[in-house]
Amino acid sequence: MATLKLTIFKAKVLKNGKHKIRIALCHKGETCYILTRYLIDSENQFKNGLIQKRPDASMMNMHLRSLLNAYQEKLNEVQNQSMYTCRQLKDIISRNVRTSESSTFKSVSTEYIKELILDGRDKYASIIRLSEKYFCEFLRGDIALMDITPELIAGFSKFLKRNKCLSVATEGTVMRHIKVIINQGVKRRMVNYSVHPFIDYIIPASRVREIDISLEAFNRIRLATPKEKKYHVAHDLFCLSFYLGGINLIDLLQIDFRDTEVLEYVRTKTKNTAIGTRTISFTIPEEAKGIIKEWMNKNTGRLDFGYKFSYPNFSRYLTRSLASLAKETGNNRKGCLLLSPKVICSVCLRNRHSRRNYRLLLRTLGQI
Repeated sequence: MATLKLTIFKAKVLKNGKHKIRIALCHKGETCYILTRYLIDSENQFKNGLIQKRPDASMMNMHLRSLLNAYQEKLNEVQNQSMYTCRQLKDIISRNVRTSESSTFKSVSTEYIKELILDGRDKYASIIRLSEKYFCEFLRGDIALMDITPELIAGFSKFLKRNKCLSVATEGTVMRHIKVIINQGVKRRMVNYSVHPFIDYIIPASRVREIDISLEAFNRIRLATPKEKKYHVAHDLFCLSFYLGGINLIDLLQIDFRDTEVLEYVRTKTKNTAIGTRTISFTIPEEAKGIIKEWMNKNTGRLDFGYKFSYPNFSRYLTRSLASLAKETGNNRKGCLLLSPKVICSVCLRNRHSRRNYRLLLRTLGQI
């Protein structure tokens, strides 16, 4: 009967003096070794199959035990083991486990961030990258997906509170991002958990951001007639976002308005998410057509303001310009600056209209 155990090869020392932890497979009087990615500084840090005398010893032992169990499960699945040599058994179980062991948190996160950037979601990608940085700082490196446990997630939560002094809401955001990355690994069949790492952790609910804005305050921006170009562009995009049902800037800049009476698009923010790729469709109101005509490039049909900014830079430029415009019109509330569906909801709810029927507000706006 073949057996497995953790060991080090004392005769094989790396150039930096460290030792690799190996899994020894013993069968028919022979021994073959399976390398792991775990290192110790000296042979004194390994005794009786356990790592010791290191601050991260307990964590490394937990990871190695999980890995050893995975190999043992694959070995138990091999029937008629006596038919195989030791090397053949090693090849069989290594082939079955290698994918899970080589699939690390960092590798999944890196691929996911690349996809977000390709989808034009640069801002969200940078936030995910920061959460990834916190997690890897806690781990002091990378980790195999299969080694992430509920205990590890609980430890990371304590790390964020103790070492990063994050608020409850910010901790919840970071933990939510880590869960997203782990679930990306599950979705891509890179790991399969019998117990999900987040089974015991309840992500704190984020505090609802105050974005309330009065109809009068909103109308002061809408009726402003700025002369300077940056304020003129900010004003028109703010109004156009409202007239088009709260469309986000990134979606607005991708619309081809040539010969378009009915606007149809899929929100970039919810693309490839659980919400799905639902198409938003509605008739373009008359109030929006003048703005579209002024800025539309006749060759592409898209809005063209004559800038050569990348999208992230243009978004920041627009936010600053709109902030200055809001102050000039006597609006100092941060909620006034949002180009998003939340502004539409805020204005509509204050005036007892559903967002779906927000066009009814256009009549009210003209009466103020």
